[in-house]
Amino acid sequence: MAGSSKLRGAISGFGEVAARAHLPGWRTRDGVSINVVHDPISERRHEAIRQIKNVRVYDDLELMLDGEAPDFVDIASPPGMHYEAALMALRAGAHVLVEKPLALTLAQFDELAALAAEKQRVLMCVHNWKYAPAYAAACRAIDAGKLGTIRFISLDRLRTEPAGAGGAGARWRASAASGGGILIDHGWHVFYLMHWILGGEPPLSISARLESPAGVDVDDLADVRVRFASGALGRAHLSWRAPVRRTSAVIYGERAAIEIEGNRVTLTDRSGEVHDLSVADVPDDSYHSAWFSGVADEFERAITEGANSPAAMRNQREARVALMLIDAARRSSIHKGVEVDTLLISSKSPG
Repeated sequence: MAGSSKLRGAISGFGEVAARAHLPGWRTRDGVSINVVHDPISERRHEAIRQIKNVRVYDDLELMLDGEAPDFVDIASPPGMHYEAALMALRAGAHVLVEKPLALTLAQFDELAALAAEKQRVLMCVHNWKYAPAYAAACRAIDAGKLGTIRFISLDRLRTEPAGAGGAGARWRASAASGGGILIDHGWHVFYLMHWILGGEPPLSISARLESPAGVDVDDLADVRVRFASGALGRAHLSWRAPVRRTSAVIYGERAAIEIEGNRVTLTDRSGEVHDLSVADVPDDSYHSAWFSGVADEFERAITEGANSPAAMRNQREARVALMLIDAARRSSIHKGVEVDTLLISSKSPG
């Protein structure tokens, strides 16, 4: 960043989520410039040229890192490419922001986290649902003590088909080798949200049932239950088979319950009085461009505060918990939904 007042960022993987969510989000940040894009697909490089004035495009990530030496890399490629791209960017001395999932295995995650610590570089994952106005409103009520101790969290994601159906997104979502499946695509979000809503409380165990279409090696339906150290229970139903698109949640504690249906948020206390906490937000879509500016702000602040900043360490803990629960959920489903102790999956956490 020498000689410049702005962080120089590069995007690796200029697919729909980068073009329709990340780039608009970065454009809200006065302290950031995005003038470099890497993508091996010529069509996507041409799209970057169309959208970004004076952009420099590369089909090779290593050449881009050598030639541009960006301050940070925003990795928005399909999940199967995240680990290698993050590894290369960290080795080149860049801070790294990765679309979910940050990695596909705990071993990959731990290697990346250790390298980020060694290089003193920020490594974070895009946890954009924390910046959804509805969930932000719910957490403000929780932080104010209006629910009391949280006892139950239910997060449902009903979809009629995978995001990006008919395009490149559908191809990687339908392949296990590429990191596809609903447990990765939506489970990652519900797991870090549970962890966040409970104030970073560790999960103790998970039971899960996963289903896949005939002839397909990834799950398109998941039903999971997570037990936490305090006794709180989390559950989630994730489906690409639903007849309607719906995003809903129920969170209750000893004093009150919050219900979320799209942008509508209501709090009902023990007396039965209903409080409307509804928020304004853009219509629900697969890219949530309005939320990425919050992610970008947190990442930019983490770079300013340093690799061991509270925001960076909190994000890594959330990411590791999400990956640990995905691993444990798969093990549970293989054994017909038996409860799997997460301590058997991992006994350490970053930070």
